[in-house]
Amino acid sequence: MLRVYLSGEIHTDWREQIIEGAKALDVTFDSPVTDHGASDDCGVAILGAEDHKYWHDHKGAMVNAIRTRKGIADADVVVVRFGDQYKQWNAAFDAGYAAALGKSLIILHGPDHAHALKEVDAAALAVAQEPRQVVEILRYVLTGALPG
Repeated sequence: MLRVYLSGEIHTDWREQIIEGAKALDVTFDSPVTDHGASDDCGVAILGAEDHKYWHDHKGAMVNAIRTRKGIADADVVVVRFGDQYKQWNAAFDAGYAAALGKSLIILHGPDHAHALKEVDAAALAVAQEPRQVVEILRYVLTGALPG
């Protein structure tokens, strides 16, 4: 079984596309919490309220980091998606962390980000533009089969 961690932007259905496309493969998926509000508020919901937004966000980031580090550490393959709408600093961190751990890293982004992400791409074993390409990589890794 292949364990895949799906990291990065949360505003499109790219995760669902990959999970759906890989249904016939022996793959399990994990990811960060993709409910933006829950992710932002997890720290204060668990550890208590904060008067300042900075500390509110800091608590959430630290609690989320525990989940993220565990997910990446346990994964065989890490897929990091950079979307078009927002700057995903957390995705860049996740890619660097996965690379530092020696994880097989697939970066997923459109052609418009090729220059901006050239150093991130250089750390990856594959750079895909579409979720279906990620599915085909996973299929090839598990079966040796090329796309039909």
